[in-house]
Amino acid sequence: MKSFVVVGSGPSGVHFAQTALEKGCEVTMLDVGHQRPPAVEPDATFDELKHRLADPVAYLLGEKFEGVTLPGGAGEYYGLPPSKSFVLKGHSRHALRETGFASLSSFARGGLAEAWTGGVYPLVDAELEDFPFGFGALKPHYEEVARRIGIAGAVDDLAPFFPAHDGLQEPLRLDQHSRTIMERYAGQRARLNAAGCFAGRSRIAVLSVPLDGREPCDYLGRCLWGCPHQALYTPSVTLARLMDMPGFRYVPDTWVSHLVWDHARTLSGIALRRMDGTEDVMSARHVALAAGALSSARIMLESVRRAGGGILELPGLMDNQQILVPFVNLRMLGHVNDPRNYQYHQVCLGFTAPDPRHYVHAQITTLKTAMAHPVIQSLPLDMASATKVFRLLRSTLGVANVNLHDTRRPHSRATLELREDGASRLVLSYAPAPDDADQIARATARVRAALKALGCVIPPGMSHVRPKGASVHYAGLIPMGATDSPLTATDEGESRDVRGVWLADGVTFPFLPAKNLTFTLMANAVRVATHACQ
Repeated sequence: MKSFVVVGSGPSGVHFAQTALEKGCEVTMLDVGHQRPPAVEPDATFDELKHRLADPVAYLLGEKFEGVTLPGGAGEYYGLPPSKSFVLKGHSRHALRETGFASLSSFARGGLAEAWTGGVYPLVDAELEDFPFGFGALKPHYEEVARRIGIAGAVDDLAPFFPAHDGLQEPLRLDQHSRTIMERYAGQRARLNAAGCFAGRSRIAVLSVPLDGREPCDYLGRCLWGCPHQALYTPSVTLARLMDMPGFRYVPDTWVSHLVWDHARTLSGIALRRMDGTEDVMSARHVALAAGALSSARIMLESVRRAGGGILELPGLMDNQQILVPFVNLRMLGHVNDPRNYQYHQVCLGFTAPDPRHYVHAQITTLKTAMAHPVIQSLPLDMASATKVFRLLRSTLGVANVNLHDTRRPHSRATLELREDGASRLVLSYAPAPDDADQIARATARVRAALKALGCVIPPGMSHVRPKGASVHYAGLIPMGATDSPLTATDEGESRDVRGVWLADGVTFPFLPAKNLTFTLMANAVRVATHACQ
């Protein structure tokens, strides 16, 4: 029986672990593991929370208003509420220097996906062209993940971009704002399709029917603050399931420094530091790195340095460029905002390109119970006037979150540097593609034209190009399927540098399509675990 040590409890880690356990392996999971606070008033709607809680302001905005996005926040329309502050809680050993990049890291149980919006989109063959497999090889793993987590969606006009697979549940009830957009699309379909724009339902990791003891979405409008009934899937749901499986052991409060291997480049152990400050080397013959692309890259770089290989550079850092395009849906004028809905995106726009790898993906989020103050302060008015205008227009407001693809380039890279105290820190440098500005301008123009055709108005000056790193779709530093060279992975995801090390997260992805990455991370982790357990 093989025994695996899995580093990290994010989407890749938990699905690698579940697959390994189901194939008869033992699994020890190492994690820092900051925990989610318990849900408050789990049956209350968003509006009811304001009346039931003794101090609703502290819950919604924070004891010290830490959930408030202050003016001058670079145009960001999303804030992280205090109930999810555990997701971005740092670690004293995490040292970082960045140029042209603004990354986010998580040491939470479940990782960054504890704060995701649930978008799950399979990749098509063109988007997998640089991968050592196509959609057909990944499809059974997509279906396995869909059965495990539950995905609400439909096969509609977006089917050419979101291939059909088993495991789909019925889509959620559309909020009125999203419904008017789809009704308008039906009337403008021929015109929009001719321009290469297609609309349809988002695929989201939210239950519309019960699954494995989890209840379906009850439209409380509390998605941003954390679904109290786990209808919106997060990796901690799978982690809780793993805790009850024979052969699984979870070790929290543990920071992994580096791997240890012998002269034959065979894994022998994992160097770690516990929360109490003690250090140890855990014996291990098989490890799956699933700490997230940046942390897995750091562990491999530090391992090479400690083994006497010097400080190396990893080229190919990738992240999706995101553009936020706020809009006003004139057909919603006069309607009262209804907070009792699924809060995040329910509709997507897909835009074709001459090269299908350059597909542009836009998720449409209609404003329901999201934090209002980032929107209010972005209006070109004084605060009192902006608040009045916001209240009048709230039911009409929405944001298109536009995603662009990214490619591996030599000047976007990761390396280490030594600090004065002798410890190392991760250094990230990102250089945009030469045509980056043109891609952003073209994509923004197409999205604006599509929204206009859908009866929406785009306020001038409010579109926002998010900084690189903001999408947290990191990939590309130790690519799979590459030629046999140092710090690459085989087609199956095993490290070419040391036997017994499997790379189970996005660090191995050789190309980054415009779609949200998490579904493919989970499916690939199932694929890698299937090979590793043979």
